[in-house]
Order: sequence, then C-alpha cells, then structure tokens
Amino acid sequence: MKGSTYKNYDELPLMLNAENVKDILGISISSAYELMKEKGFPLVRIGNRIVVPKEEFRAWISAQVNK
Repeated sequence: MKGSTYKNYDELPLMLNAENVKDILGISISSAYELMKEKGFPLVRIGNRIVVPKEEFRAWISAQVNK
C-alpha cells in the first residue's frame, strides 16, 4: 500500500469518499469501507453515495489520536 497522495489538509476535497479515506490513511479500499461502517465514524449518505465531510473526518482523526 502506498501513502497519501495529498500534501496538506487544504488539498482534500470538501467531501471525502472511500478512495480518499484509503489514500489519506494508507489502507486498502476494503479496510476503508469497513472503517466507514464503524459506529461513530462521521459519514453522510446522499442517495446511494456515502461521503465523509472533511472537517468531521479531521475531528474524528484527532479523537482517535487522543484516546
């Protein structure tokens, strides 16, 4: 697996998809989907699409680090 393709937070799209989560965290796509199913993970359903608001993802990451 390769690391993130993003150089800084500002380069991230406003809404992240599973592919973005995969790239940011350096995990597999299947792991990204599993993570997105976990209780407490910040996601929004828009029709059939599942997206993660960038700001909420950042807050979620901070909360995981501070556990």
